[in-house]
Formats: sequence, C-alpha cells, structure tokens
Amino acid sequence: MIIVTGGAGFIGSALIWELNRSGRKDIIIVDDFSTSDKNPGKNEKFKNLTSLKFTDLMDRDDFGEMVHSGFLKQNEVETLYHLGACSATTELDYKYLLRNNYEYTKFLCGHSVENKIRFVYASSAATYGSVADGYSDDESRLETLRPLNMYGYSKHLFDLWAKNEGYLDKVAGLKYFNVYGPNEYHKGDMRSIVNKCFTQIKETGKARLFKTTSEDYGDGGQRRDFIYVKDAVDMTLYFGENRIVNGIYNVGTGYANSFNDFVKPVFSALGVKENIEYFDMPEILRGKYQDFTQAEITKLRQSGYKKEITDIKSAVTDYVKNYLNTEDPYLK
Repeated sequence: MIIVTGGAGFIGSALIWELNRSGRKDIIIVDDFSTSDKNPGKNEKFKNLTSLKFTDLMDRDDFGEMVHSGFLKQNEVETLYHLGACSATTELDYKYLLRNNYEYTKFLCGHSVENKIRFVYASSAATYGSVADGYSDDESRLETLRPLNMYGYSKHLFDLWAKNEGYLDKVAGLKYFNVYGPNEYHKGDMRSIVNKCFTQIKETGKARLFKTTSEDYGDGGQRRDFIYVKDAVDMTLYFGENRIVNGIYNVGTGYANSFNDFVKPVFSALGVKENIEYFDMPEILRGKYQDFTQAEITKLRQSGYKKEITDIKSAVTDYVKNYLNTEDPYLK
C-alpha cells in the first residue's frame, strides 16, 4: 500500500488524484483535521477528498501512535509520501513548527528506513532564504543556507538532520518552489496569487499585487519559480517510483516569472481587460520576502526525469478554465 501524510491537503490530494488515475486505490491518507484559529479553512480540506478513492483515512496523531506500535512493520507498505506539515510562512509559533515539521518528520523517516519503506518527504524552497549564488540543491551547501522565516527554518532543520544522520542516501527530499493549482482552496492567505487574483478579477475587474520594496524590481515585477501542481505531482511520483534516486532535489520549472506575467493569463482566460492595482507590502513580510526564486533543476534532469514542464500560460489557463471558473473546482 501507499501512505500519504497531508493527503487531504493541496499537493497530497493532487498526488492521490494522479495515483487514482494510474489505477492505484490502495492508499492510506493521514492528515490533521483539528480546527484552529491558525487556519480557519483547515476543516474544509475534506472537500479535496470527496471524489478520490482510497483504503483508509487516519488522524495524524493516531497514525503516529500506530507507527510507534509497529504499524509499518506489520503491514506491507511500499511508499510513504510525507507531505503533511504546517506550511504557513507567516507562522510565528516555533514550538508548533518544531513539533509538526521537524520532530514528526524525523520520527516517520526513521521508522520508514528501518522497515525498508520508500520515504519521500516535502522540504521547501523557503529553506534557501535570500541567496546570492543561485538556488542549487547541492547538498554540500546545506549548512550555508539562511532561511528568512520560522517555517523555512523548521524545514531546513530536518534537511540538516537527514544529512548528518546519513539518511540522504536512502530517502528523497523535495524542495517545492511556488506550487499552484486545483485543491489549494482551503489554504487561506497561503493560496497562490492566481487563486486570489481570480476572485479579485471576478468581483472587481482588477487584480492586486504588491508594490516593490527593492530597487531591482518594479511593482509586481518580483520573480518566482511558479510550478503547476500537476507537474509537481508528476515529479513527486517519479521519486516514489525510483528508489535509487536519493538526496535533496528542487521541484520547480527552472524559470522565474514575474507576478505580473503570472496573473495576465487569468485576465486572458476570463476574457477581461488587464487591470492590475499595486499596494504596499504588509510590514510582517518586509525583510522576510523572497523577491526572486528560480529552481536549479539540472540535478533533477540528470537523475533521469525527462518530462516537459507545463509553461505558465498553458498551466494558468487550464487552472482558470477547467477548475476555478467552474461550479466544481476540485480535481476528480
């Protein structure tokens, strides 16, 4: 069987959707459905699952107790995709991040390797912080990275632990860049700009983007490596299926697009004239905001991943026309 933690979340549910499309239904989903002021939309995650096929659904804490009691040893588990985490870059409760993103990942990694289960885990591009020499996934550079927020640091801690404990030659860690697409609706403020701007355009006829805080970029000119969730899922499954491809890898397109270029296809897909309004960046993000990210994917390509990556115009158009601008926006 296959286990997906964070399986009701954004990338997790999209991963299960693709597994279903390939004929796999022997899947256990693990997630946290507890309500919290941290993310009031969390209890809406179940909607991501309503059309998916799986064997069982488990609470995160209950699953942890079962693993501690020998669940992985007693069952034939092929792969554990550990995608569950607190992914809010604005989260300030470090104790919460430490428990969810670091300690729990150490726990599952150790038990998976011990039981010869393929372990693929979600790291993050947020671990890079503000780098001057490129977003290389060369593991020899891990100690030089300086994340800009607590979320990124919690992910970075596990990468360092996995390296120091000798796990990186046995598992795959994926540094996801800016993933967007269907099933992100429960993420609140952490939804993609395309998702937010779609709603703004439908309601007001215009999209809103941050003004620049850097001399290097114009308003809305900050550049990010935006990757469509369908491509991110395909890359994730590649690592699950290729057990000899281990270490840390970037999951991105290898190309940085501006926020302006990211939202323009939304206007086009809706048949609406472009109209972008710029506003001041919130104080909480200043000094912690990445103006530029671009995944270095040479290592991914050299590992054997050959598929073409969807260009931003085609991906955004698919997202808007086939999901956002419909009565049922979920993957099915």
